[in-house]
Amino acid sequence: MKTASIGKGEERLPLFPFKALESVEDLDLPESLVEDLFLRRLYVTGTSTLRSLSQALKLPFAVVQPVFQRLRKEQFFEVKGMEGQDYNFTLSGKGQEFARKSFELCRYSGPAPVSLKAYRDAVRAQIGEVSVNRSKLFKLFPDLVLTERFLDQLGPALVSRNSIFFYGPTGNGKTSIVSRLPGMYEDVVAIPHAVEFDRQIIVVYDPIVHQRLEADAQGFDTRWVICRRPFVFVGGELEASMLELKMDKATGVYAAPLQMKANNGMLVIDDFGRQILSPEYLLNRWIVPLDRRVDYLSLSYGVKFEIPFEMTVIFSTNLDPLQLADEAFLRRIQNKIFVGPVDPEVFDRILNAIIKKKNLPHEPESAGFLRKLCSQFNCKELRACYPADIIKIIESISAYEGIPVEINAETLERAANIYFAKTQDTAKGPS
Repeated sequence: MKTASIGKGEERLPLFPFKALESVEDLDLPESLVEDLFLRRLYVTGTSTLRSLSQALKLPFAVVQPVFQRLRKEQFFEVKGMEGQDYNFTLSGKGQEFARKSFELCRYSGPAPVSLKAYRDAVRAQIGEVSVNRSKLFKLFPDLVLTERFLDQLGPALVSRNSIFFYGPTGNGKTSIVSRLPGMYEDVVAIPHAVEFDRQIIVVYDPIVHQRLEADAQGFDTRWVICRRPFVFVGGELEASMLELKMDKATGVYAAPLQMKANNGMLVIDDFGRQILSPEYLLNRWIVPLDRRVDYLSLSYGVKFEIPFEMTVIFSTNLDPLQLADEAFLRRIQNKIFVGPVDPEVFDRILNAIIKKKNLPHEPESAGFLRKLCSQFNCKELRACYPADIIKIIESISAYEGIPVEINAETLERAANIYFAKTQDTAKGPS
């Protein structure tokens, strides 16, 4: 497949299907839809030039000019004058009437959409290959203390591009790990502003989710936005409606669901099992997409269509997987990685790494003393979050009392008394 460089560095995109438009026929859209888009844009702005219309609709002059001439011939426009070599025009009475009726049905007047076929082709053309090894993974998590055993489970899972199920008790770094995974991507993708199907507009590009790059993309269809690979992160707020097309009744425009925005990237379901919707609903909704890499969406009037489901879906939970999903679903998630409590050696490394990074004065046996405190407060296991949480409390105490931060037996014990929930046996604190 032919590729072309985008901007600086080695970032590349497949030349197909993003080649710059040369004619109206290249749009692969209904001619009447393009005309409606012209009329609605002018209905919103009042007056325009061909240049400003071209910029707003993300269409080249070679596409805008013939549509303008056709509508002008049909007396939809009135030319008010010239700005250099460009027309300055507005809607005629006839144009106003047509535009008003179109605007009542759909108020979308932004960048021209791409066809559903072009979107499908684009997603499949941009399926990325993950190239990682143990050394690259260590660099991906410079601020985390992870074992080689864990990295040797994570690496093959990422290379497979199949879904991953992180599970284990809370406080051991699952969220910290998954939030750093986008760093493994070194390339870019093109995401459409919007997609058209059955004359309906579906907005895909979301500046909250997609990290746009200011790149020099000469020769490319500007209806596409050059971005880092998507990383969609959702937690307890996830509800069923977020997985389906959502039409704004006021505008007649659809918003793409989470999985459509995440295509060619990652979709993380954090705290799986604690969402508004039940785990059973989510698992039944995605059992086919995870297996066949296609999803089916429905317009408001029941018409269904297929989109690619090309992303790495990551589930993260501190609940028992066997209580969340049945065997049929877990079989479709081939990578299951346990993120468990840390052993004493890793626990000490975590505390010492934080102390070193913050350059804090400390007693040499601080890590061992903190482990002893955990035991005295009846902690059944050592968790990766304890060192950072305890040090934050020590820093807060020091700020409150106006004294320098120091990590020693006294400050660790004082922080532990605040941090750990006390049982009847520990209510008096450790001896």
